[in-house]
Amino acid sequence: MRCTAYCTASAYNLHVLFHLLKAHYTTTLSREYVLIVSNENPDMIAVFFSYGTAVFWGWNEQEEIRLLQTLTSSSQEIIKHPEIDKYEFDYGEKLLIRRDKLVLSDSSINTKLAISFGLAQSVKLTIFEETIYKTIENSKRLPKDLATKGHIRMSRRTIGKRIGQLFLDKASVNLHSDILDEPDFFWEHPETQPIYRDVFLCLDIESRINVLNHRLTVLGDLLEILNDQLNHQHSSSLEWTIICLIMLELSVALLKDVFNVI
Repeated sequence: MRCTAYCTASAYNLHVLFHLLKAHYTTTLSREYVLIVSNENPDMIAVFFSYGTAVFWGWNEQEEIRLLQTLTSSSQEIIKHPEIDKYEFDYGEKLLIRRDKLVLSDSSINTKLAISFGLAQSVKLTIFEETIYKTIENSKRLPKDLATKGHIRMSRRTIGKRIGQLFLDKASVNLHSDILDEPDFFWEHPETQPIYRDVFLCLDIESRINVLNHRLTVLGDLLEILNDQLNHQHSSSLEWTIICLIMLELSVALLKDVFNVI
């Protein structure tokens, strides 16, 4: 059977989402998610998380896409190319997670919810990773230019815009980093916490978070380099302005005192 995790937006409005779905599915609203169960097939469930991710259990691809397309009114900053993680799942004696294969020890909704939290965090983390990686790749020539030429050949306006973009990318991760924390769901359902932690471990979420934090540090260094360059350009501009004013004052003095023009 099919299990799929999507990241389609920066966030979902769960209250709007709940009202959109409750007319067609058995729907549960929580502070952290909206859960729907098919009225025709109770094995078909989907979980929507506030940070723009959804996990489907037992649906086919067409049904998933059709449903996601109806949710645009509850989505903020829709991602042009959604991130998708696909798995096959079945039932067995104990929980087993191997890359794109899941074996569940039972078919309970709470078990699927516990796994869904881990799958949703993983697919959201991928979006963060790609955003920061692209930003660093697009900016990696800046330290090289500074090392080889001693300065960065950009206008103050361009540098200011680049600083703004770097800051936005860094802030977008920092402001949403709480989604990678352990969900409050497990305070109410501690029996499912080991399942979530197994998913967290198998998907290397902790090591990926460490790599992401390292990249954020690199991004911070790039921001500092650009900010220093901007300050240098500003100082140079002030120096040339002062020099021009001094030259103008000297010219006026010469015209007045030496040539008696003024």
